Amino acid sequence: MGLFDKLKATFAKKPENVVKYEEGLSKTRKEFISQLNNLSNKYKFIDENYFEDLENILIMADIGVNTVMNFVDKLKKRVKEEKISDSKMLKDVIIDELFIMYVDNGILNSKINYNSEGPTVILFVGVNGVGKTTTIGKIAAKLKSDGKKVLLVAADTFRAGAIEQIEEWGKKINVRVIAKDVKDPSSVVYDGLDIAKKEHYDIVLIDTAGRLQNKVNLMNELAKINKVIKMHIASAPHETLLVIDATTGQNGISQAKSFKEITNITGIVLTKLDGTAKGGIVLAIKEEVGIPVKYVGLGEKVEDLEPFDIEKYIYGLFKEL
Repeated sequence: MGLFDKLKATFAKKPENVVKYEEGLSKTRKEFISQLNNLSNKYKFIDENYFEDLENILIMADIGVNTVMNFVDKLKKRVKEEKISDSKMLKDVIIDELFIMYVDNGILNSKINYNSEGPTVILFVGVNGVGKTTTIGKIAAKLKSDGKKVLLVAADTFRAGAIEQIEEWGKKINVRVIAKDVKDPSSVVYDGLDIAKKEHYDIVLIDTAGRLQNKVNLMNELAKINKVIKMHIASAPHETLLVIDATTGQNGISQAKSFKEITNITGIVLTKLDGTAKGGIVLAIKEEVGIPVKYVGLGEKVEDLEPFDIEKYIYGLFKEL
């Protein structure tokens, strides 16, 4: 029994969030699976033309050119070693290899690193327009429903309306927001963490400015914020999550590379994965940037922001194959 057969058997009873993955990846699956099936019908036997067409399909799914080239090389090697000639037999091998590619050198930790002593501090970064503040609100709602005492810190003092937006989320989900009418985001962070420690909050979620046009300014700002955080809690921030809009495709990969240069990114939140037919960006991010995806947006509702699970992702992508 291959990997995908095992996943099908595991998820046959459709646990609640497996359905979300199925629905959220429907656009990518419809495009991807139909093309893979057409490829198997077009080529009975595997040859160089087959691999060229496969490369194009994978690139169109936004897996990324470099990632695709490496993947197809590994696939060719396995075809040769296992003497696979029938293209229909190769479909299961493709799924196996995509899974192996993601978990290569051990499974990347997609779980949030919680602090065992005192508040857990999670810093959010990302360019404007990717849904960063909405993501923070959704994660806060999830954590609160899990029984956590959550504090929001409005440290995006640059974008007009950013503080008002996070305050709206605070009212909506009944979570306290620390905000100040100042230009220096570090002072807001300082006050927020002071309150978090004194009032025994479990989680502190910090919003930050989304500009990337001037890397030096942003790097200095984030360095100062990190310094202030460590003054309060030496082990923090426990996570620095980069929010990326999945519909921007390879531009999202570029953002990840840029932010990785200026601060220590520990995880990715991919928003609007349900709104694109190019859901292969999940695989491209891991391969090209080496950062695990920790949350994926699979719909508009608060509950549609899901902790990332590679097995559910692979199942949701290929369930109709």
